[in-house]
Amino acid sequence: MARQLRPVGIEFVESAPVRHVFARQISAPPETVFSALAEDVPGWTAWFAAVTLARPFDDGARREIRLRGGVRFLETVLAAKGPEVYAYRVDATNAPGARALVEEWRLAPAGTGTRVQWTFAAAGTPPFQVALRLGRAGLGRAFRDAVISLDRRLTAA
Repeated sequence: MARQLRPVGIEFVESAPVRHVFARQISAPPETVFSALAEDVPGWTAWFAAVTLARPFDDGARREIRLRGGVRFLETVLAAKGPEVYAYRVDATNAPGARALVEEWRLAPAGTGTRVQWTFAAAGTPPFQVALRLGRAGLGRAFRDAVISLDRRLTAA
């Protein structure tokens, strides 16, 4: 990994200079969704198209993630409070310009299903932050497609 990022806490999702928040309701129950997020980390490759490798280590306290295009992350899990929240911080990445990054998944009951909210919070160089702001629509599509795919996977199981 080329860059060590600033070790921020979960509160960073509220104070980051760039915050993207997306939400969608799915039919799978919160407990099932939480399990897919927090306990079946390798399974992310089956439902999140951008993820090519997802590997937990240190008894699930850390993760290695690889994305299409070659971006890599080493992450620390900040919160795994089932079935409500799963959050992680990027500790190191090869993505240029990143200085701090936290992702938080919040789950809430919605009828017989789940309201899934994903917050992508980041800080970086000015060009990095501009790129993230311009990339909001793409991140939103990636989230929507991933959550739809996750729901199909969970309801088929």
